[in-house]
Amino acid sequence: MTLFDGSFPFYPVSRTPFLFNTSWAVILSVFLTVLATFLLILPGIRGKGRFFWFLRVILSLFIGAVILSVNFSRDWETGGVRANTSYKSFSHAMVIADVGLHIGLLGVNITLVGNPVTQINETINYNEHFAWHLGADYTHTYTDSLARGLPSPILYVAEKFTQESPCGMHSQYRISGHYTSVMLWLAFCTWLISNVLFSMPILLYGGYTILLTAVLLVCSLLFFSVARHAPLCTIRFGPAALQTVYGASFWLTLATGLLCFLLGLGVIILNSVQPETLKLVFNLSEERGEEEEDERPPRDKTGCSEQDPFLASLSEHCRVTITKL
Repeated sequence: MTLFDGSFPFYPVSRTPFLFNTSWAVILSVFLTVLATFLLILPGIRGKGRFFWFLRVILSLFIGAVILSVNFSRDWETGGVRANTSYKSFSHAMVIADVGLHIGLLGVNITLVGNPVTQINETINYNEHFAWHLGADYTHTYTDSLARGLPSPILYVAEKFTQESPCGMHSQYRISGHYTSVMLWLAFCTWLISNVLFSMPILLYGGYTILLTAVLLVCSLLFFSVARHAPLCTIRFGPAALQTVYGASFWLTLATGLLCFLLGLGVIILNSVQPETLKLVFNLSEERGEEEEDERPPRDKTGCSEQDPFLASLSEHCRVTITKL
């Protein structure tokens, strides 16, 4: 069997790596636009309330952006191994490459990067996504990958997540990812409701809602952890085994859940112990002071003046005496 243009004849197209997650780009663009809009409003806020208003906006946008981003991320669980493995089927060529596994809620990404990248007259840099969310057909994607002639390490790892595999990892990760995603969408809804309650303002119920957001985020972590603690098949490349650990999205969700818990608990405690301090944080004391000044009745110009020397001897206040005849 001969080579043609650096690849075997039954591999017609050289694969290119996936560059970035477009969902992240859309989410970050939306939240950065909202942040820029609020920064334009910031100079119009007077007094000490400017700092507290800016802090509330930053924390709220951070929580919302994290909840949406981790729902579409692909690094809830990650792992990798460097192995000396065969490159493609029906070939005795061996390559030294880093095999990576990135598990998300909607699917799994499998990477293959050569060390060095260029070996056997070919650039080894692959990043393939296999989706298992509702409406996606993992088996069809895997079959199509076989027809396209992807490298053997990618197909070997992808085969472990098929429905026909005795490992059972497909159903475990698919079900846990589905319920984790549901919890995250519920947390996003409660985050929106908490912003509405804080702006009305109904501070106590806003604190309860942000506390509920924290509970939903923790529940999402528990649902995803169920799949990890189930017995899984070992993915081996010779003597080396591919081990996975919790990824950045998992820990970021945990940190955001703790932040929501502290914020909600702080609002509830301040509302009970020091309500005036809570009103100062939400700029309610200054707004009420301005409303009282606007509602105060104007001074009567026809009334007696205390600075008039001619009327000072009569009395301190003007009185009207009615004499009955």
